Amino acid sequence: MTLRPGLILTLLAGALLATIVTDGVMRRDFAAAARDILPARSGSNTRTVTTELYDLTLETYDLDLDTPWSIAFLDDRRALVTDKSGALYHLLDGRLLKIPVQGLPEDMIAQGQGGLLDVVPDPDYALNGWIYLSYSQALPFQGNPRRARAMTRIIRGRINDNHWIDQQVIFQAAPQSYSLTRHHYGSRIVFDKAGLLYFSVGDRGERYQAQDLTRPNGKIHRLRRDGSIPPDNPFLKQPDALPSIFSYGHRNPQGLATHPQSGEIWSTEHGPMGGDELNLIRRGRNYGWPVITHGRNYDGTIISKFTAKPGMEQPVVHWTPSTAVSDIDFYHGDLFPDWRNNLLVTSLKYQDLRRLVIEKDRVVHQEILLKDLGRLRAITIGPDEAVYILINRPSQLLRLAPRQKTALMD
Repeated sequence: MTLRPGLILTLLAGALLATIVTDGVMRRDFAAAARDILPARSGSNTRTVTTELYDLTLETYDLDLDTPWSIAFLDDRRALVTDKSGALYHLLDGRLLKIPVQGLPEDMIAQGQGGLLDVVPDPDYALNGWIYLSYSQALPFQGNPRRARAMTRIIRGRINDNHWIDQQVIFQAAPQSYSLTRHHYGSRIVFDKAGLLYFSVGDRGERYQAQDLTRPNGKIHRLRRDGSIPPDNPFLKQPDALPSIFSYGHRNPQGLATHPQSGEIWSTEHGPMGGDELNLIRRGRNYGWPVITHGRNYDGTIISKFTAKPGMEQPVVHWTPSTAVSDIDFYHGDLFPDWRNNLLVTSLKYQDLRRLVIEKDRVVHQEILLKDLGRLRAITIGPDEAVYILINRPSQLLRLAPRQKTALMD
């Protein structure tokens, strides 16, 4: 998918706007509704960025959303973008379709850090059409919505004629686990090479519950794609432990990625004041929060005097001061051969994009690729093997490609 300013004029030809999926999901001729759906041309500009290994072409496209949170490509022309306010949008050949997907859950609560969060297609999306969403779900309430209790929920469904259909609940915590807080939902979703689904739930501001295996918060969970429990999950046979838990002792992981070669799951996690973490997620391990931490409370007081303890994992890297580390993805593809298997890391507070060179379980080099363009919220590698980044404030989509090479898609 190439986001070129003149492309939309060609796209208005009906033949180029037909969308076809073999199982019938999302089958629709967008040309018939183009006048009603396509907004005025979004602004875009191009600049060159010099980095250690490449001169980059950086294309910037305005999205005009509230708080874009996640982007997922469905094929070489179509992507989905979530807005934390509760809307799910299509991107078609780089253009945001202004009418959101209809029929999403009505129990979504968009307050604080909550709302509609991650979106990920099934590894076999072309065959089955499943799309996975994470969002903050509110339990039924009366009166003031701020008194509603909320928790991270994972669902899947299909999109047909711009409507959300066939919804199935993949994960929903017990009602007693829901909280009045409005932060630390976690909410990233990723699949491993075997097709198992991993997702993060932050500690929800109840930090010591991250150590409690009877609670879902402060954990990374693993499920089959239909929501059933894999038979080798680490706490399956432990009394009272939630069988979906894969690792625990996390604060607020908002980045998950699968290594293209090893298949290992890596995670980035927001620390408090200091102590943002990159972790290699291993089966059944305890990552220590809040018993051990490299950070402090926001008022400067000590959370724990310990940065290490037996039986608790150390981060591969920690960042102090906090960068407000966010989404991650490993580079895979041929457009940047010298970046292959490097981890690309976004941040909100420091507003930077970092490239981490990893050897086994160690980071041996870090490079800042971009700086001060906005709050970098989400990152993914597109089907054209370029790097795509969602930014909050301003609401934009960035595309990174080597300057000396043309994109693979026209």
